[in-house]
Amino acid sequence: MTVVTGGITAVPGILAAGMAAGIKKGDTLDLALIVSEKEAVVAGVFTTNKVVAAPVVWDRQRLRRGKGRAILANSGNANACTGRQGYLDTVKMAALAAKALDVSPEAVLIGSTGVIGKPLPMDKIEAALPILAARLHRNGGEEAAQAIMTTDTTLKMVAASDMIGGRPVTVGGIAKGSGMIHPNMATMLAFLATDAQVPRQVLQRCLRQATERSFNRIPVDGDTSTNDMVLCLANGLAANRPIKPGSADARRFQALLEHVCLDLAKKIAWDGEGATKLVELSVTGARTEQDALRVANTIATSSLVKTAWFGEDANWGRIMAAIGRAGVRIVEDQIAIRVGHVPIVRRGIGLGQSVEEQANAVMKAREFTVTVDLGLGNAVAIVWTTDLSTEYIKINASYRS
Repeated sequence: MTVVTGGITAVPGILAAGMAAGIKKGDTLDLALIVSEKEAVVAGVFTTNKVVAAPVVWDRQRLRRGKGRAILANSGNANACTGRQGYLDTVKMAALAAKALDVSPEAVLIGSTGVIGKPLPMDKIEAALPILAARLHRNGGEEAAQAIMTTDTTLKMVAASDMIGGRPVTVGGIAKGSGMIHPNMATMLAFLATDAQVPRQVLQRCLRQATERSFNRIPVDGDTSTNDMVLCLANGLAANRPIKPGSADARRFQALLEHVCLDLAKKIAWDGEGATKLVELSVTGARTEQDALRVANTIATSSLVKTAWFGEDANWGRIMAAIGRAGVRIVEDQIAIRVGHVPIVRRGIGLGQSVEEQANAVMKAREFTVTVDLGLGNAVAIVWTTDLSTEYIKINASYRS
């Protein structure tokens, strides 16, 4: 597997562009367009929140068709909780993009992110779309990645390639996410593309599994959004032999897709609003993977645990309390905890101030690991999360201003 540059436009046959349409204040890029030069197979995974934005409704309907050509996404406005008008605006966005690209509106997928409850400024989007379509180019991935950012502080883009079915295959993607990050189709937007020749059912299965192992493993603040989606276009230009379920080619493609998704997911976690620490949290020794994941998510979203990480304080009692309320079977005197390579709890009992001071030193790094061993089995779950800083409060207190 080889990492390549260019993000989503590293994929042959994929064009992209971004521009400032005036949805957000100033000259900030806020409208992105991604287009496959050839009709592509489409797969998607969406939020499980019961309150869903209009683009999610539209895209779920389009996925039944299984084919697509373009993704149009805006930032600065979620187009969520906007009633029938919000859905009609989504339909119009697809129609405007289709007209600019000379494709069917059914071939256009829509994504939105930003403030909930405000109507889209459709006059600005309508004026911008012909200009945006004319700006599509093979190096436009970075522009598109910028245009879907909200409170993000860093670009999130990656691409990688591997030999599959006798041909080089590339997967590339862009993502946004900084706040409202929690598993359940983690809260973010991610747009992926590949030149692999892959049937829709195989692509959907691979994408769902890759999502479960990446975007659904970044519990940051416990909030699941109305707009989450991961979309993938596969245009088949690699001309590899078609990927069959359960084959060696399918396993290699799965690994390639998961590599890209996990890289983007870690970038999202690291860019958590106000984050100063990125923590890789492993729960081992669980009876089942589901138990391990429930414990990991409970710890990772505990405000008390996260503030202790911000304070570089190995306050293991907060971790023990989170384990105990995760709703899984535990045996207290079987639990062990490590920060980095420093054991701080063994058989449910702390190992003293001297090791806690060593752990505090480990926590001064921007990235560190925490391992919780439940001592009950062989199942493991790993998630990536952040601390909770004073800056998080400032960012979210002024989000709409």
